[in-house]
Amino acid sequence: MAKDMRVTLLLDFYGDLLTEKQREALELYYNDDLSLGEIGEDFGISRQGVRDNIKRAEAILFEMEEKLGLAEKFSKIQQKLSSIRTQIDIIDQKNIKIYRSKEINESIKVILKELDELDKLNE
Repeated sequence: MAKDMRVTLLLDFYGDLLTEKQREALELYYNDDLSLGEIGEDFGISRQGVRDNIKRAEAILFEMEEKLGLAEKFSKIQQKLSSIRTQIDIIDQKNIKIYRSKEINESIKVILKELDELDKLNE
């Protein structure tokens, strides 16, 4: 069974909507890299039972993402924040080399502080 690594992100967002067994199976399979057989031994079920459990859980996660789109929004926000940081670095370097403006430097500090707070909210 090929692993879809998007599941690890979806598990962070929607894992609480799964049963304890489903969540645990996904965590063992994706995060701990255990085989279906190893998980089956831990759960006392067959390899096929684990596979079915994982497939059902993945379907729930993908359905939630399709309906709510939280993981996609999160990823887009992370990309935008990264882009903003890159542009701030460019402005900062130009300010250091060309303008030497104290006002620009202070504005950059304020923007970076705000970005740090957004990052904390996004964790």
